[in-house]
Amino acid sequence: MAALDQKSPNVLLQSLCCRITGKSEAEVAHQFQYAVRVVGSNYAPTIERDEFLVSEKIKKELLKQRRECDAALFSELHRKLQTQGVLKHRWSVLYLLLSLCEDPRKPMCHSQVGSYGALFAQALPRDAHSTPFYCTRPGSLPLSYPERSGPGANQISTSMGTSGISSLGVYSLNGPTPTPQPLLAGHPPQTSGQQLGSRLAWALPNTSALAPTSRAPLGPPPLSTRAPRPRHDGDLTGELGVGEAALVRDLLYVFQGIDGKFIKMSNTDNCYKIDSKVVLCKSLRDTSSRLAELGWLHNKIRKYTDSRSLDRAFGLVGQSFCASLHQELKEYYRLLAVLHSQLQVEDDQGVNLGVESSLTLRRLLVWTYDPKVRLKTLAALVDFCQGRKGGELASAVHAYGKTGDPQMRALVQHILSLVSHPILNFLYRWIYDGELEDTYHEFFVASDPTVKTDRLWHDKYSLRKSMIPTFITMDQARKVLLIGKSINFLHQVCHDRTSPGKITPASKSTDSPKDAAELLSDLEGAFQGKIDAAYFETSKYLLNVLNQNYLLLEHLQAMRRYLLLGQGDFIRHLMDLLKPELARPATTLYQHNLTGILETAVRATNAQYDNAEILKRLDVRLLEVSPGDTGWDVFSLDYHVEGPIATVFTRECMSHYLRVFNFLWRAKRMEYILTDIWKGQMCNAKLLKSMPELSGVLHQCHILANEMVHFIHQMQYYITFEVLECCWDELWNKVEKAQDLDHIIAAHEGFLDSVISRCLLDTNSRSLLNQLRAIFDQIIEFQSAQDSLYRSALEELTLRLQYEERKKQRDAEGQWGVTAEQEAEENRRIQEFQETIPKMRSQLRILTHFYQGIVQQFLVLIMTSPDESLRFLSFRLDFNEHYRARDPRLRASLGATRGRRPSNI
Repeated sequence: MAALDQKSPNVLLQSLCCRITGKSEAEVAHQFQYAVRVVGSNYAPTIERDEFLVSEKIKKELLKQRRECDAALFSELHRKLQTQGVLKHRWSVLYLLLSLCEDPRKPMCHSQVGSYGALFAQALPRDAHSTPFYCTRPGSLPLSYPERSGPGANQISTSMGTSGISSLGVYSLNGPTPTPQPLLAGHPPQTSGQQLGSRLAWALPNTSALAPTSRAPLGPPPLSTRAPRPRHDGDLTGELGVGEAALVRDLLYVFQGIDGKFIKMSNTDNCYKIDSKVVLCKSLRDTSSRLAELGWLHNKIRKYTDSRSLDRAFGLVGQSFCASLHQELKEYYRLLAVLHSQLQVEDDQGVNLGVESSLTLRRLLVWTYDPKVRLKTLAALVDFCQGRKGGELASAVHAYGKTGDPQMRALVQHILSLVSHPILNFLYRWIYDGELEDTYHEFFVASDPTVKTDRLWHDKYSLRKSMIPTFITMDQARKVLLIGKSINFLHQVCHDRTSPGKITPASKSTDSPKDAAELLSDLEGAFQGKIDAAYFETSKYLLNVLNQNYLLLEHLQAMRRYLLLGQGDFIRHLMDLLKPELARPATTLYQHNLTGILETAVRATNAQYDNAEILKRLDVRLLEVSPGDTGWDVFSLDYHVEGPIATVFTRECMSHYLRVFNFLWRAKRMEYILTDIWKGQMCNAKLLKSMPELSGVLHQCHILANEMVHFIHQMQYYITFEVLECCWDELWNKVEKAQDLDHIIAAHEGFLDSVISRCLLDTNSRSLLNQLRAIFDQIIEFQSAQDSLYRSALEELTLRLQYEERKKQRDAEGQWGVTAEQEAEENRRIQEFQETIPKMRSQLRILTHFYQGIVQQFLVLIMTSPDESLRFLSFRLDFNEHYRARDPRLRASLGATRGRRPSNI
């Protein structure tokens, strides 16, 4: 046994051929080639592999021959064989012995090589396979052999219809699939455990009669050189003497895409046609045309694979598709080899071959039915996949598998498993390692190498929607994109050196198309589970790094406190400190002076207790100066962002923050101005009681100031509570529930968009913003008018007090209080002051008129706003229906507003 183990399988197989035939190695050369071909094939009969059952059949056969002693000896030897590990495939050996003793009436002589050859394929294990020599180059099958003869040429086993016909397995998912035995004359199809029409039967040639002499050239041989083939079932012969045998020979060439002697390819009609000079009956012509379609389908598929196989730009997915087509064509070529083998046996044996096993057009129709259906499916699939590559090609294959035909669905699923294998490899490498090597742009994740690191999250990686396979949902594709993007973001932006394997333990990848097929069969289970697990683990780790190492949430809260004026004590104190500086012209401001004031405000308020990382990012920014601007118009706070947090706080977001800050700062300044106006009125009220001529003007100032205070307070309430607080609460809830960084970015951008829109800073609210700015300008103008009024009144009051003081002083000295000239001068000055009061009153009246007109227009505009909060703001602004009485347009609008109860009150 040790010596046998050292020999190669070819030497052992050749020795077996010599042992069976009793010839030398030179004489069994062809039998050895045939044995190699049988051993290398993937087909085998569907026989139950039960060692016990085979041994029992052997014992029964021996008992039938009245050889009880041999039966007992066989039983003992089989028992000993089971206890030893000498043979790995005991069933195969026992089945060979059983087949050799099937017909005890025929001695085991050299003439029975044909039957022994038929047993080679039956006795081999299913896992023994290699590439047959006749399939090394598909499309160039040797269909022409020279005449062969041998000592056993006229001896054919009578069991050719059973043990001499081996089924050829073709077209399976992981190798050949058995197909049904055809209806041979006198032999009904075996349908037990097989679907009718799913197996192809073929008759093995008499191997002893196939001794090789010389190889004939490829191509149809002339009819004059062929041995006559007598037909017992009647040849249908045309007028020019073309028989059915010649048509069968031609069709075998046509099946390979090679023109025959009578059937040739017509380029004009794009089909195979029988030569017009050949006259055939209608049945022969129709049958031949139907069979020739197989060659046309073969050519169509072969043309596609030949044109695409060498095209590197077709990509890995395209090459996998071509490989799957080649695999199907390979099984198709196996069938053609079997059919040629049957035809060669008939040619060699001539009349000795009976009608039962002869090859006819009708039998060709039966045997090629399933392959024709499969080739039609492949040809249609090739047409459907024209011009597609990558994930788009996989989508086309997947869409074509949505059919009710189980055989077609199994075929397309097999092709899909091969086609999707590269895509799944791309996918697993991306989600577990963050690597993207997509040379031919086949994967649905695209990378832009020109994008810099600071824009990695937003611009570097994107989805190619056309390349997303239809068996992957858009949600799955988005998660796949986020997983790999998160890994690269951690490495390149966060400089996190944690290996991807520690973030997400990699599961079993698709190492073979079989694994891909298993995964595709459970897209909602195992596949979804792998993606979800990688998505949640990677996203959770990224958010932890951003929150713990880079204080993302703390920076978000700092934006709310400083740029959105949420830190009230700090903003008020800063405004008090900046008032003298900002009242100056903008061109006279220096940023370092303002920065010093900012630091003073931080140290004097609760802002000093913030994280130093946050405070060092807070800075002063001066906007572009326009002619006539003051410090109030160009001052702004700034917040420096860099590194990973700049992914959330992008330049666009910071520009939005800047716009909102300027709006809020201006509104806060109006509140600050009105506070100063109120303080001036309260302080000067008692002082000016001695000047009764000013009572009407002062009363008018009080009324206008109260209107403005009411308006600004309502606007501040709306901005602070209904806009900022509500939007911030919504943002914070979304941030706490966010599962990935994209959710935080989307929530933050939505927050800013909502604030911009509801603060009247978007393009749709430009007219409202203009009216609001006009109202702010009127408040500033009113402050100037009132300051001028109080300045004049206080100067007059001071002069009057000085006049009275001089009178008292002169009275105390015993002199007249004033002279006539002094009294006339005093009266003249008082008269001049009193003459300015109507001018002041007129100025206030004009100011009041303009202010109320702008407010009235503002109310009309907010009534048409789609924001419900703005519409209800008009009710609060006109709580006493003053403006409603003045403008008829507001009567219906405000009335309708009061008729609806606000949902948020």
